[in-house]
Amino acid sequence: MGKENATRSQATTRVIRHARVADLERINEIYNHYVRTTPKTFDLAPMSTERRRAWFDWYTTRGPQQVFVVEEDDVVVAYADSHSFRERAAYNTTVEVTVYCAGEATGRGLGTLLYKALFEALAEEDVRMAMAGITLPNPASVALHEHFGFTLVGVMHDVGRKFDRYWDVAWYEKRIGPQVD
Repeated sequence: MGKENATRSQATTRVIRHARVADLERINEIYNHYVRTTPKTFDLAPMSTERRRAWFDWYTTRGPQQVFVVEEDDVVVAYADSHSFRERAAYNTTVEVTVYCAGEATGRGLGTLLYKALFEALAEEDVRMAMAGITLPNPASVALHEHFGFTLVGVMHDVGRKFDRYWDVAWYEKRIGPQVD
């Protein structure tokens, strides 16, 4: 009996939901880890709390710009969002999507769970296309996007400089909305 109790792990409570203002500090911690340690984002300096709040103000629980989080045992461990692809009005039905997991939460399928929720929400909106820019190499992100039906549309070479080197960015697209002839 004692051995059984010692090896039994507690179940993790997992919730996928729209992000809230109270999540911003943790979202910022997750993102800033990538800013400081990887080329997966081309921000060169960590995002401030004020800038993160301004970022969050663009999001809603309806419409093309949404942000979801995965919460495990009351701690946000990953997030995904859809945001404007370009500023001009003709691009309003196209979004760019991103997903970030806390370092300790990678490789556990959280990106898949988040994208499933995000794409289900976007299917109800006036969104035709989703775009994803992936700094190369990043086989995990490529695999995630291809799993969701994204197709490679091109690679831009040496477009980002970070950590004293240049990085390529692959662009992927996925049709969300109905076909229009």
